[in-house]
Amino acid sequence: MPNHDDAPLAGLRILEISSFVAAPLGGMTLAQLGAEVIRIDPAGGAADVTRWPLAPSGTSLYWTGLNKGKRSVTLDFRSARGRGTVADLVAGSGPDGGIVLTNAGLPWLSYESLAARRPDLIHLRITGRHDGGAAVDYTVSAATGFPLATGPEGTRGPVNHVLPAWDVACGLYAAVGLLAAERHRRRTGQGRAITLALADVALAVTGHLGLLAQGQLTGAGRPRIGNHLYGGFARDFRTKGGAWVMVVTLTGRHFADLAAATGLTETFTGLAGLLGADFAREDDRYEHREVIAALLAPWFARHTVAQIAAAFAGTSVLWERYRTFAELAADPGLLGNPLVRLIDQPGVGQVLATGSPLAQPGTGGEVRPAPVLGADTDAVLGELLGTAPNAGDDDRDGSDNSKKGKG
Repeated sequence: MPNHDDAPLAGLRILEISSFVAAPLGGMTLAQLGAEVIRIDPAGGAADVTRWPLAPSGTSLYWTGLNKGKRSVTLDFRSARGRGTVADLVAGSGPDGGIVLTNAGLPWLSYESLAARRPDLIHLRITGRHDGGAAVDYTVSAATGFPLATGPEGTRGPVNHVLPAWDVACGLYAAVGLLAAERHRRRTGQGRAITLALADVALAVTGHLGLLAQGQLTGAGRPRIGNHLYGGFARDFRTKGGAWVMVVTLTGRHFADLAAATGLTETFTGLAGLLGADFAREDDRYEHREVIAALLAPWFARHTVAQIAAAFAGTSVLWERYRTFAELAADPGLLGNPLVRLIDQPGVGQVLATGSPLAQPGTGGEVRPAPVLGADTDAVLGELLGTAPNAGDDDRDGSDNSKKGKG
């Protein structure tokens, strides 16, 4: 499946042996930039092939969403022939190949094993913890403190986030790591063995955001403050008609425009004088966030979303209406964004799909669907090895990934 010549990563070939979020997202990120990404699964698919959400047909929208633009090969990982074929593909993947992305800790998929066949191998393995132990997004998040800082003030117990943020960040780190290693190989001819621990991604980001140092220096963490902005003023408001909006003021100008649009400039000026505060200052807005919100709430309650949009038009106020996923999908303007396309996804039908958010030549326009599981096995083995394995020996499964189950 050739890529457009003007795509940034045209010609690059990556073999992905993976499941779940991080590794498949890393591979898809590269595929959407023009790399040829060949996902190799065990016969019948890996553990994520039936993961929710599902289409009405039973096909996993999770799997198809994370494997757009790839090629799919299935082999019998239980057999010596199947495992040997993976090694053959690594060795025979060409001068711009020899790149493996995996989250499987199998000895025959290790850097040492595959580098014996391909000395310039670039091999990135995603692990749970830095010591090789198992971990997933929810357990990693629990260890870093975020669930105990999430939720309304006074909440007892942890609140997990529905977004698998560490998996997403890990997948993007994996893509960057492979590109960095490929750059190194171009300069030196040397391959690289890279280990990327999901827990280390979470720990790194916790440190980057200053939360690790805060815990060290103060003995306390970020408090639970619901939908308020930590260190500034932002929060949700209910509108006339029952909708909710999020309003954010990051700067003094943002707050001044919010005050003017809501007719509360004089009120906030008087309040600041009484409190000895300066609402142009972020920390003063944070300290007095509750009284500021109490003054703003009646204005939002008297106005519909359309009226709020009119009032904030032409101002610097940052705001948006809260929407469900279904409301997002039903937005008539969605297809006006070059990122979004309506594609024919095998096993699903016509479905909204997204391409690369990196807007640059070679990445716009086409969004290629995910393959049917195993559909490219014969073609890939023929192109790279000059032969296709015997179907009985490798127990390949060319059916679509439409089994129901939560995964």
